[in-house]
Amino acid sequence: MEFSRSSATVALAAEALGCEPARIAKTLSFWAGGSPVLIVAAGDARVDNALFRVRFGCKARMLKAGEAEERIGHAVGGICPFGINDGVDVYLDVSLQRFDTVFPACGSASSAIGLSIGELERCSGSAGWVDVCRDWREGAATAAG
Repeated sequence: MEFSRSSATVALAAEALGCEPARIAKTLSFWAGGSPVLIVAAGDARVDNALFRVRFGCKARMLKAGEAEERIGHAVGGICPFGINDGVDVYLDVSLQRFDTVFPACGSASSAIGLSIGELERCSGSAGWVDVCRDWREGAATAAG
């Protein structure tokens, strides 16, 4: 889907799609062991530094805007887990598993696609599921859909 307005943030994407912010599959870029990695998480989840350190062995440090476009292949606001540069691993956070369908961006700051969790796994070439986020579990029992 292409929008006539920005969908570059979780709030803007949810507004453009008419869905709850948690269903936006935000794609965040980090450095891990000298290489960029992508974490795809629910819109209401926040990366927890301690959990990230346990999983990746380093502090969670996001790529800067200029680094993201060069290293990932998409600019901040449109980073998505597919159509990315070679050598970038994609991890899906368990915060997404409570939904049947989620909405990641499609490489621009005004796009999105609705994907089932299985489709997201396949399209992203996911390196696996991780549990590196917080703040989403409080509503997890009632947010399925």
